[in-house]
Amino acid sequence: MVETFLKYLSFEKRYSQHTVDAYRKDLQQFSEFLFSEFDITNVEEARHPHIRSWIVSLMDKDLSPKSVNRKIATLKSLYKFLLAREYIETNPTSQIKPLKTEKDLPSFVKESEITNLLDRVEFSADFSGQRDRLLLELLYSTGIRLSELIGLKETDVNFYENTIRVLGKRNKERIIPIGNSLIHLIADYQKLRKEMGSKEGALLLTDSGDPMYPMFIYRKVKNYLNAVTTLSKKSPHVMRHTFATHLLNKGADLNAVKDLLGHTSLAATQVYTHNSIEKLKAAFDQAHPKA
Repeated sequence: MVETFLKYLSFEKRYSQHTVDAYRKDLQQFSEFLFSEFDITNVEEARHPHIRSWIVSLMDKDLSPKSVNRKIATLKSLYKFLLAREYIETNPTSQIKPLKTEKDLPSFVKESEITNLLDRVEFSADFSGQRDRLLLELLYSTGIRLSELIGLKETDVNFYENTIRVLGKRNKERIIPIGNSLIHLIADYQKLRKEMGSKEGALLLTDSGDPMYPMFIYRKVKNYLNAVTTLSKKSPHVMRHTFATHLLNKGADLNAVKDLLGHTSLAATQVYTHNSIEKLKAAFDQAHPKA
C-alpha cells in the first residue's frame, strides 16, 4: 500500500520527487519500526498505540519537534489516503496531535544590505558576472523558489508585458510582474548567453553552458550574502523570505503577496507579517512612555 500511496503523491497530487522521497524515507522508517517492535508487516494493521510508540521512540532519539511533526504529517497523509480508498475502516492517526514547537521568524536580509549587494557590489562584465547578478536579482525581485529558478526557460520571459512565467509546486503556473531594470538585465545576459553558442532552453546556465543545479546556486548565494550580511542563514530561500518581508513592510496587500509567492493558503503567507509586527513592537518599546 505504501508504493500505491507514493504513486498517488507523484501522479495525482503532483508532488516533487524530493517531497516524495522524503515521504518514502519516513514510511520506510515507520515500517521498520512496526516490524522490529511489533512484528507487523503491513502499515494497514497499525493502530494508535503503535504510532504513539513510534513517536515516543523518535523523541527518545532527540529528534527535534519539527522533524517529528513532519513524520506525523506523513502518517496522517498515508492513513487519510488508506481510509478514503477503504483499505482501512478507521484512521489510527485521528487522535495523534503534533508536538508543540517554537515558531521561528523567517530570516531575511535588511533593505540596506540588499541595496549594497545589488547596487554596490561589483559584478564582472563577462558571462559569469552578469549571470550571477541576474540570479540574485531574480531571487529578490520575484521571490521564486530554488526549483522554480532552475526551471526557468528563456521562453518564460515576456519582454512585452514585463512578466515571467513560473512553474511552481504541483505544476501550478503563475505569472509574476518584473520591473524594467530586471528586463534589461535579462536582455543583456541573453546576448552574452548567445555569444557562448548556447541553444534556447534553460535561462540560467553554469560557466560550462549546462543548466544550473541546486548546489551551484546555494554556493553563489552564500558567497554573495557573506559580503553584505552577518545572518547565520544564507540561502536562496532567505532571498524569498526577504522578498516577502520587504513587500509587506512597504504595505503590500497580503493576498497579493500570497499570489506572488505561489502559496495555496493565506496562512503560509501570514508568517511574514510577524516580522512587521516585531518591527512595530520595537518602535513602541523605544518610543512610548508606558512601554
